[in-house]
Amino acid sequence: MADVVNADPVDADLVNKVAWFEVATDDPDAAQRFYGELFGWSFTADPAPGADGSEYRLIHYQGEQVPSGGLAGTAGATPGHAIFTVQVADVAATCAEVERLGGKVRAKVVGAEQGPDFAYLIDTSGVVFGIFTPR
Repeated sequence: MADVVNADPVDADLVNKVAWFEVATDDPDAAQRFYGELFGWSFTADPAPGADGSEYRLIHYQGEQVPSGGLAGTAGATPGHAIFTVQVADVAATCAEVERLGGKVRAKVVGAEQGPDFAYLIDTSGVVFGIFTPR
């Protein structure tokens, strides 16, 4: 996930709210054309590629400078999906709370050199969602 909204330290007004979304696909060019034409979204390359070198594009709503989501190229490594992401005060603490409540941590990245701390989680009914804390 990108440098989410180039955010400063955690904004208390955004904590525990959906603050980012992501579309992942093995054909990011086609997805960009589709969503661009459908909703008027524009796309820019994320200046910091993923830790695995994967491509990431920032999604901007029409007329807005700050990105609201991302388009990830999966190169076929994972199925296509769309996911909502909630900003939290502490990714590790939230992961622990998810597990306490019966959910699961699918993947967690905390303390990476680039990008925010984030995790993909699974709720008790099997729905995947994300969390992040900007740096």
